[in-house]
Amino acid sequence: MLLIAASLGTWVYLNYYSIPTYEISASLIIKDENKGVNDAKITESIDAFTSNKIVENEIKVLYSRTLFKEVVKKLKLYAPVFEEGEFKTTSAYITSPVQIEVKHPEALKETAKVYFKYNKARKQVIIHNEKYAIEKWVQTPYGILRFSRNTRKAGLANHPLYFSLIKPNKVVEPLYENIKIEAENKLSTVINFTLYDQIPVRGEDILNTLIYTYNSIAINERNKLAANTLEFVEDRIKLVEEELKDLENKVVKYKSSEGVVNLSEQSRLYLESVEGRDLKISDIDLQLAVLDKVENYVVLKDKARGLVPSTLGLNDAVLTQLLQKLYNAEIEYQKLRNTTAENNPMLLMLAEEIQNIRPGILENIKNQRDALQARRTKLASTNRHYQAELKFIPKQEKELTEISRQQAIKNNAYSFLLQKREETVLSYAPSAKDSRVVDMAEASSLPAKPRQLYFYLIAVTLSFASGISFITCKELLNRKLLFRSEIEANINAPIVAELSLMKRRKVKSFVEPAEASILEQFRKLRVTMGLYGHHNKKIIMITSSIPGEGKSFVCSNLAYILATSGQKVVLVDFDLRNPNASVLFDMYKQDGITEFLLSKSAPEAIVKETGFPNLRIVPAGIAIGDYTDFMLNGKFKTLLDYLEKDFDYIIIDTPPVDLVTDAFLISKHCDVTLLVMRHDYTPKNLVQDLAQNHVLQSLKNVAIVFNGVKSRGFVKGQYGYGYGYGNASVYDDKTYHARRVKARA
Repeated sequence: MLLIAASLGTWVYLNYYSIPTYEISASLIIKDENKGVNDAKITESIDAFTSNKIVENEIKVLYSRTLFKEVVKKLKLYAPVFEEGEFKTTSAYITSPVQIEVKHPEALKETAKVYFKYNKARKQVIIHNEKYAIEKWVQTPYGILRFSRNTRKAGLANHPLYFSLIKPNKVVEPLYENIKIEAENKLSTVINFTLYDQIPVRGEDILNTLIYTYNSIAINERNKLAANTLEFVEDRIKLVEEELKDLENKVVKYKSSEGVVNLSEQSRLYLESVEGRDLKISDIDLQLAVLDKVENYVVLKDKARGLVPSTLGLNDAVLTQLLQKLYNAEIEYQKLRNTTAENNPMLLMLAEEIQNIRPGILENIKNQRDALQARRTKLASTNRHYQAELKFIPKQEKELTEISRQQAIKNNAYSFLLQKREETVLSYAPSAKDSRVVDMAEASSLPAKPRQLYFYLIAVTLSFASGISFITCKELLNRKLLFRSEIEANINAPIVAELSLMKRRKVKSFVEPAEASILEQFRKLRVTMGLYGHHNKKIIMITSSIPGEGKSFVCSNLAYILATSGQKVVLVDFDLRNPNASVLFDMYKQDGITEFLLSKSAPEAIVKETGFPNLRIVPAGIAIGDYTDFMLNGKFKTLLDYLEKDFDYIIIDTPPVDLVTDAFLISKHCDVTLLVMRHDYTPKNLVQDLAQNHVLQSLKNVAIVFNGVKSRGFVKGQYGYGYGYGNASVYDDKTYHARRVKARA
């Protein structure tokens, strides 16, 4: 029964109360410089701003609450819609006809339940008899809302709908705890996402939106860097263009005013020799200008916010790497600063790393500036040497050559800047992503929770454990006799039979037992006692310790079994207060032992037919009651002598030994005393008292019959034959009379 109840309860819980949860998974690959994942060379040549990342840091970024808050806002998870069922409330993410959007989510007023209806024909949402149009911002008691068509709708709502308004931060917390983001393994750059959600579509939307938002932020950061560089290049191009225009105007003006047409051979040779050095000086000036901007950026970084300047024209790879490392560290610092506390160890580590990088950059800038200035000084000195030689060149040719030289330098610089501008523009191309989606979010086909088999196993285990615990506790706390070993531990007498519990019959009269098991048990009792032809145990007294243990049942059935074997048997009902044996054989209130003891009837007159072959009965008599004193006048011995002549066995049913003394007076005339004890009925302390008070020693040849043995673990209804026992141990015939009156009625 416990197993059936537990299984039924589990089925009801799984089908009516529990909400299945599905597992949603996705995967993303990150470009990590430490684990061998990199772009192709052609991609690197196009995008000068592509940077490798560390998987562990990107996992931290993916776990940022800022990122999760963006997901909540995009999917409008702060305004969930529910179906209120009879047994459970479920999400209406795919059954609600509309979804709710708050104009200012950060300032929304939290609301637990807002019931609404949707009029499909008029495209209106009805809340407390107020009608609101969809796809428009409307003023409601709950703030400025917009009801829009649910694009995820895949079914019809079968129960009343309501929506709740929750602060985005409160929605982020359970989402943050429910999602799991981890690397495939230590050597892999693949990041796996796992989320458990009751609505598979909603779980897929959450993971896909999270990945999309993460990629969008990364692309935006890279584009900001490219935009800053492009702005710097554009400014330099404009400046060089103005300078070229001025130089061109000077050439035209000079040639017009001075009449210069061709340069001399000497001027040409001078121009060719000096042109290279002037170009180098111009390149050095450009590099010094870039170094000044970089130095200002590093020095003023703590005071003013800005993006890293371009390092175009600088050939020092170390400085470029240091700047990139500083920029990446600052980006990671800003990301973690928005998502973690100020005393976070990783945040402090990044701040310390930034402070350690800056001195190295400033030292590198100083060294490069010194080297460049030294080169410039040397080149300028060489040019001055050539300028001294120009004294021999005509003045007009010299001036024109100087202007042409400057014009060539500016042309080269202009071409260089145009090339860098094109490279910067190409960096906006989406071909160089820092991450790539391996698998989009996909939900499991079967629920991951609850696991039905797991719940049924728990139910089976608990039912068995409860049953065993109940039986064990019941047996430990039970004060009744339960085991044969409890008899053997207290009473030094053989147990000649264990009789199983027989179902109570509706008939009040004795009926020959039809169950084969009962017949075999009494036959075994007959064999165990040696009652099969040798009449050395002719007189058998059957008694019990208290009423209700089944001694009359044992008397009648033992007498019947002996009679069926061809032996002549007489059953003597000497329980003069409660003559249950007489009732069983329909001999109640007929002449019997009491009349013989009172000398009102002869022995042959009180021996009655029972209707069963070879079986007679001596009823208790008409005037039942207490006749103990009459047993001492010797008439009982006379009755036994008379019965011994005509019968092979005499079965005597006596009162309980713990309540009256009749059994002790009869026992000395008997050959065997059978003491009946009943399973789960006879008190344990009574068994102990029988041994301690030496009661059994007063009985002759005592043997135990363990009656009514039940199957363990099943509680049956108790029944008796009219005796009551308790603290007062009362023994009378009130119960018997009540039963007799009821039978007559």
